[in-house]
Amino acid sequence: MHCGPPDMVCETKIVAAEDHEALPGAKKDALLAAAGAMWPPLAAAPGPAAAPAAPPPAPVPQPHGDAGGVGPPEGRGVYIREIRAAEQEAARRIFYDGIMERIPNTAFRGLRQHPRTQLLYVLLAALCFALTRSLLLTCLVPAGLLGLRYYYSRKVVLAYLDCALHTDMADIEQYYMKPPGSCFWVAVLDGNVVGIVAARAHAADNTVELLRMSVDSRFRGKGIAKALGRKVLEFALVHNYSAVVLGTTAVKVAAHKLYESLGFRHMGSSDRYVMPGMTLSLAERLFFQVRYHRYRLQLREE
Repeated sequence: MHCGPPDMVCETKIVAAEDHEALPGAKKDALLAAAGAMWPPLAAAPGPAAAPAAPPPAPVPQPHGDAGGVGPPEGRGVYIREIRAAEQEAARRIFYDGIMERIPNTAFRGLRQHPRTQLLYVLLAALCFALTRSLLLTCLVPAGLLGLRYYYSRKVVLAYLDCALHTDMADIEQYYMKPPGSCFWVAVLDGNVVGIVAARAHAADNTVELLRMSVDSRFRGKGIAKALGRKVLEFALVHNYSAVVLGTTAVKVAAHKLYESLGFRHMGSSDRYVMPGMTLSLAERLFFQVRYHRYRLQLREE
């Protein structure tokens, strides 16, 4: 089974300043002012875990790739910073849990995106009734088809996870923190990692890809995903990339609304996307369909 490079994204108060310290003062101020104009400050989330209205003091600068960084005192909200070596297992857990949510979403919710498949299933039920004249057997056909969709969705998603956990997610520091133009951040709340996001540069077209974004399900709805996404946009702006791109097979409407709220523009979708781990067998073609969406946020013209 071939495992290609990661290209499936998951479902995303910027405090860290280490990305800016290498820039001259005037240029840094101008870039950060531009970022503030493009992405206004997030509204404070309700509840005790909400981010403070004003950002805490900036941490001690760390060079890119250093797993260090100083966070705010406990209880002072969500803090976005580069991942540390000891946090890789927590990052993998959040990634794993987020991708596993795709199984029922793809199997059941995703069916609404494929009218031809719906028609095929209706025809199969009608054929069953025509052959058996049994309402009971005919009613069992949709249940059986949905069961097969769940089985093959689980099979493909687990194969995809196996690829990811044996490539970039196996050694996050080596894959994201050492190569130039790449980085991996975590969202930390009360000392615990509650969200992740990565960036990977594409030198050929001077863009940055946002990927591996996921938030622990217990901490969603607090603006953490948007803060993670904005961290990648700020990274791209500071490093003079022309655009940020992403691809996603997410079915939930909330994921797409998030990308749009960050300023991404939907560039199209495809039903012929082949996920890493797919075998393209006839059974997979019948019972597993996924729609791949492409998004782009243009920062400047080349």
